[in-house]
Amino acid sequence: METETIQRKSLSEVHGSIDASQRKGWRKMLAFIGPAYLVSVGYMDPGNWATDIAGGSRFGYSLLWVLLMSNLMALLLQSLSARLGIVRQLDLAQASRSAYSRPVNFCLWILAEIAIAACDLAEVLGMAIGLQLLFGLPLIWGVSLTVLDTLLLLVLQSYGMRRIETFIIALVAIIGGAFLIEMILAKPSLPEMARGFVPSLPNDEALYIAIGIIGATVMPHNLYLHSSLVQTRRYSPGESGIWSAIKYNFIDSAIALNAAFFVNAAILVLAAATFFKAGLNDVEQIQDAYKFLSPMLGTHWASLLFGIALVAAGQSSTITGTLAGQIVMEGYLNLRIAPWMRRLITRLIAIVPALLVIIIYGEQETGALLIFSQVVLSLQLGFAIIPLIHFNSDKTKMGIFVIKPWVKVAAWIIAFIIVGLNVKLVISEITDWLIVAGNNAWIIWLTAIPICVGAAGLLIYITIKPLIERRAAERDARIPHGHAVTLDMTHDLTYNRIAVTLDFSDIDNHTVRSAVAQGGKQARYLLLHVVETAGAMVYGSHIADHESHRDVASLENYRDQLRAQGYTVDIKIGYGNPRRCIPEMVLEFQADLLVMGAHGHKFFKDLVFGTTVDTVRHRVNVPVLIVRV
Repeated sequence: METETIQRKSLSEVHGSIDASQRKGWRKMLAFIGPAYLVSVGYMDPGNWATDIAGGSRFGYSLLWVLLMSNLMALLLQSLSARLGIVRQLDLAQASRSAYSRPVNFCLWILAEIAIAACDLAEVLGMAIGLQLLFGLPLIWGVSLTVLDTLLLLVLQSYGMRRIETFIIALVAIIGGAFLIEMILAKPSLPEMARGFVPSLPNDEALYIAIGIIGATVMPHNLYLHSSLVQTRRYSPGESGIWSAIKYNFIDSAIALNAAFFVNAAILVLAAATFFKAGLNDVEQIQDAYKFLSPMLGTHWASLLFGIALVAAGQSSTITGTLAGQIVMEGYLNLRIAPWMRRLITRLIAIVPALLVIIIYGEQETGALLIFSQVVLSLQLGFAIIPLIHFNSDKTKMGIFVIKPWVKVAAWIIAFIIVGLNVKLVISEITDWLIVAGNNAWIIWLTAIPICVGAAGLLIYITIKPLIERRAAERDARIPHGHAVTLDMTHDLTYNRIAVTLDFSDIDNHTVRSAVAQGGKQARYLLLHVVETAGAMVYGSHIADHESHRDVASLENYRDQLRAQGYTVDIKIGYGNPRRCIPEMVLEFQADLLVMGAHGHKFFKDLVFGTTVDTVRHRVNVPVLIVRV
């Protein structure tokens, strides 16, 4: 397995800060527990609450299966994220930077930042709503006050990673305990809950909520976060140490994500057992849920526990969002700014849309904004999941730790489900926008649709590029290796008939000089050029257009210059496809060497301009000298 070097370690201030290498038994397990809990709080943040409450109040228990499916997806994807960080000691953003070009990485960074901003929007609104419910603070004040919690992470980080993890686990315990009591008070119907695990989607609105649930559960920034947090552990070097780290981190993920599943299921079940059962099908505001819980469950503790859990969820999520933002910026751009500034920028990006919605539309629209933020998260998922699968499937980088075929198949199925649902949602939403816009539909055609097409192109590119590269590498690897032979150095190798392809560009000078260096003045040279105009493709040598005459004159110019210096030179013009014409002219000339100029095109340019050099060298049976500047 090859060694990879990068400019700095992921989360360098806490990298390898917890020693798990010298511990045994349950102490070793405890040493690895922690990273998945920081990840799990993203699975129970206020955005989840909004989608779970909306799903439970409108459709009862029928979307429980979506939560279960999302949790299984999350467990597999988070385990892949942890494996990447453990084996390659790179987070997902760093691995992407090493695999894709700078423009592609910049686009992926922008999308990751959008996902983090959407997540932070949910945290801002959740914290503000929690403060309003518990203390009567106006929502707009609560949103403004959330700027101050940017200092919390800085304080916690000064005490080390273990203190951050302990703080988060305590908040998770508060959330889980609150909803356990809420579940006992609600007394849900167990048979109806069981039927909720049978897959069904009542209508398109249920699809929108289901995608929001997936986006709220399988969160893209958590994939970046987990691949970095697992690197805070130091474990024994070597194969056994890495396998041990993978195993314990999977256990950590299973425990933490099942706790998150319980919280999400409890919120949806609570909404179904109270609001849906009472016919309150339009409850999607967290404030309404808080207000209705006490009279419906017969105790003021119901609302109080709900509010406390909401504040705990918002505060815990804000910490992990900060860390994810740092990981994404450093990984994709290799750029590090002060943590307080990074947090402040992220929070301000989230506060602006929250304040605008509250000021323009009022507090009653915050629930819809929360659900929208989770749908935005879901739309970003493909851009994180697909590279993650590729990196874990790359045997040259992962070595013996590469994922098994059945895991790869399951991961791709998850990716296709998520991307497929998102494509359906985007098409449905844009169609509705076009209908509503009427005569102003041209605005959507000039803005939203090009963005969607560009995003689709980027998604296709990051999907197929590693597949093409891996296939080429596997093809080369299948070529059998020979053995050393006795070298015959008794005779000079001379070329007497040299064909030279020219295209009348700056590289011609280097191509001709390289050719005459091989044969000197004793060899005979044939200067070749192929006319590729549309007319030449159709009429061949019968074409008599301006470009053909100009190309003949240019070849004659080269010939005359070389003859004046004592070289034996002829010229030959071909018409049509150069990949077909050049081999034919080389064969006719009976050349024993072909010299070609190359421009170093890569991927996209090859798709546009074609790969003439690569094709020609496989179609001629003489040595080919490729000249590149």
